[in-house]
Amino acid sequence: MTTTSEFQCDKIVRFQHCDPAGIVFYPQYFVLFHEVLEDWFNDGLGVDYAQFIGTERLGIPTVNIHAEFIAPSKHGETLRFGLQVQGVGTSSIKLRLTARVGAELRAKIDQTVVLFSLENRCKVEVPADLKEKMLRFNDA
Repeated sequence: MTTTSEFQCDKIVRFQHCDPAGIVFYPQYFVLFHEVLEDWFNDGLGVDYAQFIGTERLGIPTVNIHAEFIAPSKHGETLRFGLQVQGVGTSSIKLRLTARVGAELRAKIDQTVVLFSLENRCKVEVPADLKEKMLRFNDA
């Protein structure tokens, strides 16, 4: 699901995401946010993420991340995740990802990833066609 400038998808908080208190254990948000990133590639950009990594040998490692955990999320709740592109540089992509239940913000991250060759382990330029697809999710 997407809006005009935000990729959205829903994820159920599962037992595996929770600590003994029955709320999301904060490191699990990073796992969930990465799942959203993969979903964005597959469903939002129309780029097969498995092929991107496995065949094209490109990755998008995180080089900077800032997280805020605003309110607890409980086992069984459905979180609506949103992803917006804040900017695309030569090889970097700045993203904002959020997790909500209804209108209530539960967690958000500002993340910078870099397009990276898995062969020579160096950053590479974001291709123009991929950049164009990504910028469809720019909030500006």
